[in-house]
Amino acid sequence: MLTPQEKQHIQHQIEALQKTIKEIRSSLKQINDQKENLFSERNAIGKQISQSIKEIKQLRQERDALTTEVKTAKGERGALAKTIKEKIGTFKKISDVKKEVETKHNINKSPGALKQEIERLQYKIETEAPNFEQETKMMKKIRELEKTFKEAEKISGIWQNTRGLSKEIDQFKDKADETHKTIQEKAKLSQEKHEKLMGLSKKVDEMKKKEEELNKQIVAKKKEIEEAAKPLDEKLKQFTELKKQIGEEIKEEKIKTEAQRKKKLSELQQEVQEKFRKGQKLTTQDLLILQSIEEK
Repeated sequence: MLTPQEKQHIQHQIEALQKTIKEIRSSLKQINDQKENLFSERNAIGKQISQSIKEIKQLRQERDALTTEVKTAKGERGALAKTIKEKIGTFKKISDVKKEVETKHNINKSPGALKQEIERLQYKIETEAPNFEQETKMMKKIRELEKTFKEAEKISGIWQNTRGLSKEIDQFKDKADETHKTIQEKAKLSQEKHEKLMGLSKKVDEMKKKEEELNKQIVAKKKEIEEAAKPLDEKLKQFTELKKQIGEEIKEEKIKTEAQRKKKLSELQQEVQEKFRKGQKLTTQDLLILQSIEEK
């Protein structure tokens, strides 16, 4: 049996342990909340990283597609430039031949232009009725023009070739200019996507560093929880032992009290039975005691 002083001492210990356990659990909860906040922050960053990587892959595909298109367009532009160069070379050769023939025969107009000039002079003679001297001069001019026209007709193919080549060269130049414009536009767009890709890649690297730092903090919090929980186990063990002592003491007291009650009841039963045998007057309490005997 514990003395009252011992019981009081144990009760004080139990109360102190309850307070300490509560404080430890509160501290553990606070640390665990911090850990969960770190988990949430890390998971949020993880989602951002995943989304950014997905975007980077898409940008890389688009950039590479544009780069391929630029490369193809440059090849087309190079082929056009080669064709233009060849056409210009041919044009120069034909122009040289044309110039040589024109110089040799004093031809400074195309066959069409010469024909129009001849027709103009003939019409003037027919409609204006010039005097003999004027008509003679105009007829001489017409004969000279006709002679030149005949020579010009011999090189009319050269005239047509130079015009055709000039037109072709202009068309190829227009196409080359359009291709160059396309190259510039696609190259600019490709560069923009590349810069955005690089910016995102840098951002992902920074987020990964942050994620790694958060993982370290989470591990540290877990260790902190383990260390903080160690005294809790010991305190709970002590608390259980003290509660057990008090529990056993209470149980013993209940057993002792019950034994004393039964002993007292037995004595009262004997007294009432004795009064009953002697025919003495029984009180209500006596009757209740007799009833308890009958219920056994």
